Amino acid sequence: MTYDAELDATGLLCPLPVLKARKRLQALQSGQVLRMLADDPAAIVDVPHFCTEAGHDLLDMADTDKAQIYLIRKG
Repeated sequence: MTYDAELDATGLLCPLPVLKARKRLQALQSGQVLRMLADDPAAIVDVPHFCTEAGHDLLDMADTDKAQIYLIRKG
């Protein structure tokens, strides 16, 4: 899937990945997609919750050896 912006939040602990995602999404237009990398175990819960609360769509969530990848469409 294509995306419009990328955020590398690896090495950051809760709540920083979500806070950085919120700030990065503010710069995007509605409908644009952010690809975010995170390795904080809490992000698996925090990112979907953030998307629901903020009105964004979590398009995909995948695990790799080093991080999780989230694709978030700005609401």
